[in-house]
This record gives sequence, structure tokens and C-alpha cells, in this order.
Amino acid sequence: MEIEPAEEVKEPPRIHRLDESVVNRIAAGEVIQRPVSAVKELVENSLDASSTSISVLVKDGGLKLIQVSDDGHGIRYEDLPILCERHTTSKLSKYEDLQSIKSMGFRGEALASMTYVGHVTVTTITRGQLHGYRVSYRDGVMENEPKACAAVKGTQIVIENLFYNMIARRKTLQNSADDYTKIVDLLSRFAIHHIDVSFSCRKHGAARADVHSVATPSRLNAIRSVYGLLVAQNLIKIEASDNDPSSSVFEMDGFISNSNYVAKKTTMVLFINDRLVECTALKRALEVVYVATLPKASKPFIYMSITLPPEHVDVNVHPTKREVSLLNQEVIVEKMQSVVESVLRNSNESRTFQEQTVEATPSVPSVTNNDLHLSPSPSGSKSQRVPVNKIVRTDSSDPAGRMHAYLYKNPQKYLGRDSSLTTVRSSVRQRRNLKETADLTSIQELINDIDSKCHSDLLDIVRQSTYVGMADDVFALLQHNTHLYLANVVNLRAGVKKASVETHSKIHLLGIFCRFYHN
Repeated sequence: MEIEPAEEVKEPPRIHRLDESVVNRIAAGEVIQRPVSAVKELVENSLDASSTSISVLVKDGGLKLIQVSDDGHGIRYEDLPILCERHTTSKLSKYEDLQSIKSMGFRGEALASMTYVGHVTVTTITRGQLHGYRVSYRDGVMENEPKACAAVKGTQIVIENLFYNMIARRKTLQNSADDYTKIVDLLSRFAIHHIDVSFSCRKHGAARADVHSVATPSRLNAIRSVYGLLVAQNLIKIEASDNDPSSSVFEMDGFISNSNYVAKKTTMVLFINDRLVECTALKRALEVVYVATLPKASKPFIYMSITLPPEHVDVNVHPTKREVSLLNQEVIVEKMQSVVESVLRNSNESRTFQEQTVEATPSVPSVTNNDLHLSPSPSGSKSQRVPVNKIVRTDSSDPAGRMHAYLYKNPQKYLGRDSSLTTVRSSVRQRRNLKETADLTSIQELINDIDSKCHSDLLDIVRQSTYVGMADDVFALLQHNTHLYLANVVNLRAGVKKASVETHSKIHLLGIFCRFYHN
């Protein structure tokens, strides 16, 4: 009998303290998720510094270079050594300060996180200084002492080789065009809210900025300069407020799109206490209103600025401060929804559509067999065939439905022959009223001969028929009452021109063709 070996008892793994550099790099990956996250943190720092002008320069979607320059109050020389250390900030000093925080930054993690995933260089100057200082940071500490340099008012922060030490993250961000689009969208949102600040964003090496806004007292002008005239002219101003402490206390103003605005996706720009955030519940609630009220404009453009007491907003719920938690959020969302629905239903604007005018096809005196073939123009290029959309008959009285509009012709032949509009009109009248305009007795006899020898039933079918379209290159479709007929247009026209045909047959065919063509 074999004895089974006793199972080895494994001891629980030991718990050890992570190295500080590992902790900082993990935290940096949460705060700086992609290049647009770094731009957002830097722009918010510039706004906290009371800047009136902010410019952003981007290379390769932000992976190679991100440069943010502002004209704010700058950074003191004494603060440069700890500028990029974790949890160093000038926004608060104790936890209770979060209850009344008004600045956009407060954790002191943004700059520190950037130094752990990229190479950061800061150039700054404060008021009253004769020169500025430039210093580089890596892994949260200065690489060298600050060096005196020439500088303009404010601060310039440059981030190079973002995610150079995070291979997996960098490989997932190779689509630089997508990241640059996100950065442009971010700056556009800041530009229409902070209308007293000038914003600029462009690619490295580009002469023209993709976002360029100047300070303006009108928010609608800011929207027009950033999102365009088509968006600005289709907006409705909205306002709402509530001062009931038992339910909700807030003030809201903004713009929403009307029934004429059409877009493929919803654009919602939401600021709560001047902080750019996202609120999925509010966005879905407003989309439901648009779908129910304006089915044709279910993808709206919405800008909202909501002001609440600071103690009613919890800003510390997301590493990138993208979301906030509101007191009585459901009540606030419901009231916003009712206000938007009321404004949309009470708006007197109706949806308008642009009309496209279709030019009538000019009458052509005659059509010959040679016109069926394409002939080169004087410039040497081939003339275009009749577009397919014009071979669809929609109205029996529409000139585009008459037979000559569907036959290939060479307009150059008639240009030299009948250059006068009066001559063309006279020719048309003569062909339509042969008996009245004929002066020769032989012509009158020919017409009488045609009338007497025409097949009355066939003539009635051709005269009262409606031209449907060309079935192919030979047969044309004619409708008479409830019947469809195929007319061999090629043989019909060949019979008119062929001299060897008997006289009576030729007259018969000529009469049918003339009455068909002109009636």
C-alpha cells in the first residue's frame, strides 16, 4: 500500500511596504490618464493663477510635447523646490477648507504626477522681479537649482516625452489625432465659460490655431467664435433658480439648441461652481426631453453653468476631478429637466428646411441621330451624360419629364444656329401650330394628308400618353391610362430620316413623332 506524500503547507505571503517611487507612479497613472488630462490640470492651474491669456502648444497629440503658457501671478522663487512634490498646494491647509473650496485644484498631485510620467520644465516670473527662473523636475524633485532667465509675465510649463516609462500606456495612445481632438474640445469648453480669458490651442509647427478666442462680455459671442455661427444662431437662453433650503438651492443659466439644430451627437458643456465636470444623470434626462419634444433634433447642444453653495458639492470623488457629488442631485436634475422642457415647448420657432432650386431644362429645337453619341467639347473634354437623378419622372407637367430632356444632345450645334431667344421661341410656336403658320399650299396639303392617314387610336395613345422614362438605350416607356407601351425611339427617328421609305409611311411616322414630341 502506497503512502501519499503529505502536502506542503504554504505560508501566507508577506506584506511589505511599496517603494515610494512605485506608489507615486501608480498614483500618477490614475491622475494623468492621457495627454488631455495633463492639459486640463495645467489649464486649471493657470485659471487659479488669475490668468487672462492661456495658450497651449501640442506635438504628436501631447506625447512628444505639451506647453501651457499663461500670464498669471507666477510662482515664487522660494516655492520652486517643493513645487512638484506630492500633496504640496497653496489652495488649502486643512480638510475643512474643502467645504468652501473655490479653486479648481486642491490635492497637489497634478504636477507631481506629471514628473513621474514625463520630463517637466517650469519657467516663471512674479511681479516685481527683474528676471524669471527655469527649473526641470523628475520624479517629484528638482534636477538642478533654478537658473535665472528671461521670461514674460506668468508661468510656462513644458511636458516632454509623456509616458516614456509606461510602455503599455504609450502604445495605447499612438493615435495622436484622436488625442489632439480631445484637447481642442477641452479648450473649446473652457473658452465659452471663462469669457474673460483668451484661449489659444495649436499644433506644433502649425501657423494657425485650432482654438482662438478673445475676452468678450457676451457668452453668445464666445460660442459663435468657438463653435461657429450655425450653432450660435440656433440657441435659446435658459435660466432657473431655487432658494428652498428643504429641497435644493441653486442658480442656473445657459443656452440650449432649438428645433433647427441638427447634430450627430450630443454636445453638453457643464460647469458647476466654475468647475468643468460631467453629470451623466443630467445629460440623459435632457436627452429624453429632446427626444420626446423635438424628435428631429434629438442630439442637442447644451451649455449650463450651475452655481450651488460650496458645502453642497463634494469635489473629492474622482482622481481627475471629472465628476462631483451634489446634495439633492435628483431634485436638481428633475427641475432642470422641467425647465428645459418648458422652454422648448413654449418656443415659437418651427423647424425650417433649406430649399434647392432646380433649373428647368431649356427647350431644344431638334434632336438628331448624332446627338445620341457623346461628342468632344471645344476644349477637348467629353460632354457629360444626363445625370441619373434627372431620368426620374416626378410630374407630367415638369419640363424635366419631357422626352427631349432625356436625349443626349450637343448644345454647341444650336448655339450658332439660333443664338437669339426670340428666334427659338418663334420656331417653337411654328412647330406647335403648323396649320396657322404655314404659308405654302403644299405644306397645307401635306398636313391634311397626314391628318387623314394617321391611325386615330394610335394617335390618341401617343398624344395622351405620359413619358415615364427610358427602359434602355432603344426603348422608351409610355403610359396611357393603365397600360404601359414600349416605343422604339431609334427606329422611329430612323424612319423619319430614311429617304428610301415610301412617302406615305414617312408622312405617317412624321406626324406621329411630331405630335408625340410636342404634345
